[in-house]
Amino acid sequence: MLARIYSGAMVGIDAVLCEVEVDVGKGGFERSTIVGLPDVAVKESVERVRSAVNNCGYEYPKASSIINLAPADIKKEGPCYDLPIALGMLLGQGFIVGEKVAQTVVMGELALDGRVRSIRGVLATAIMTREMGFKTIIVPADNAKEAAVVQDIEVIPVTSLTEAVGFLNGQLPLEPVEVDIDAVFAQASRYELDFADVKCQESVKRALTVAAAGNHNILMIGPPGTGKTMLTKRLPTIMPPLSLQESLETTRIHSALGLLKKDQPLLAKRPVRNPHHSASGPSLVGGGTVPRPGELSLAHNGLLFLDEFPEFKRSVLETIRQPLEDGCVTISRAAGTMTFPASIMLIAAMNPCPCGYLTDPKRKCKCTPNQVERYLSRISGPLLDRIDIHVEVPTVPFRELSADHSGTGSAEMREQVVKTRMRQQQRFDDEDILTNARMNSRQVRHFCRLDDAGHNMVKQAVYELGLSARAYDKVLKIARTIADLEDVPDIQSHHVAEAIQYRRLDRNL
Repeated sequence: MLARIYSGAMVGIDAVLCEVEVDVGKGGFERSTIVGLPDVAVKESVERVRSAVNNCGYEYPKASSIINLAPADIKKEGPCYDLPIALGMLLGQGFIVGEKVAQTVVMGELALDGRVRSIRGVLATAIMTREMGFKTIIVPADNAKEAAVVQDIEVIPVTSLTEAVGFLNGQLPLEPVEVDIDAVFAQASRYELDFADVKCQESVKRALTVAAAGNHNILMIGPPGTGKTMLTKRLPTIMPPLSLQESLETTRIHSALGLLKKDQPLLAKRPVRNPHHSASGPSLVGGGTVPRPGELSLAHNGLLFLDEFPEFKRSVLETIRQPLEDGCVTISRAAGTMTFPASIMLIAAMNPCPCGYLTDPKRKCKCTPNQVERYLSRISGPLLDRIDIHVEVPTVPFRELSADHSGTGSAEMREQVVKTRMRQQQRFDDEDILTNARMNSRQVRHFCRLDDAGHNMVKQAVYELGLSARAYDKVLKIARTIADLEDVPDIQSHHVAEAIQYRRLDRNL
């Protein structure tokens, strides 16, 4: 008898509908064959399914059976097909009856005793379930909250094969899982860190506020111990909260790689990724025979922190140039091309020289001019052009470290950032972008008009600093963000002056 169970197949970070067709024969030897481009883990599911079916008290078919995973031209990976294959076997033998099967999507890994284990990619499959018009999705209980963030479908959690069979037969009523999304976001809005913990460095805090307000990439340069890492760790506390759509986009990527924690239905905070400087190019942008997302995609709608920036291999740094410009990563392989989202804010930190003390007033730098030049040249001009803000992080004097007063706190900075982002959303209401950093050349000309004084300032900066055309656009975008922070409609000369000072390191690097 032919049985059909619906499941999902992962293609990158998206899911497509997969029909699990099980043809249980009436004769021949006991043998089960899986076709439809399965990988090794899928082929091994036959043995897991056989043990699970027998240990749950059902009879595994003692005849030749064929399992087809359609569409057959998409490679099927992972153990998520165990549960639908087992249910297909039982449906083909008449152990499951009823109409629920036709409106249900099923996925889950089986243990040998019939328990259902958690899997990856549940959120993408739940989204696909809703888009394809199905009413119900059966998932492992550990993944139920993750799937329940998708509205308008019933998410049924199961812990065993027996529970799934009982639900489909209408013998075991299982309550759908629901998630209070507002409560999840409210819980995520609390942070333990605060910018008030950072003494002094008010100029750097201002630069970080501008960067967060306009989603501008930023490079911090300073001697060791000046607080670059400390400042970066507190940057998420002033970022605007994720919208539900942004949260779903980001969570889907982490879900596809199995990085969501148990009982974590959504990523309600902006992700922060901090890869080591020994990271390879594929680990940053993604790759593999079957392309998978890398660190840039995992930081989508969040922050990518590259500490010890020049210590990364130059060839690795060059791979992030295109994603910084386009907001996505395109990976081409013989089997096809995949595009992963990578709309990130880059925060980079570096020392001014190999020993780190070139700009330190208290410690003597031991590096020669040639060593400093070689060190700084590890960052190419085209990559530097794509970093909007360059800011020096000076050494903090003792009197500031020992002072009782604290500087600007995260609450004040976050309020400025959120209000500025709202102004940008109103401005770009008819556009495809949300922040000033994403403006194209046409939008820069339209929204970043300068008066005569501002125009002359930029003209002088282009000649003296040797700014490229891209850096010129960056100055205008930063000036627009600074004007938005002050809630003024037109860019004024002092906005341009502050924006230009954030590009002064072009001359040094």
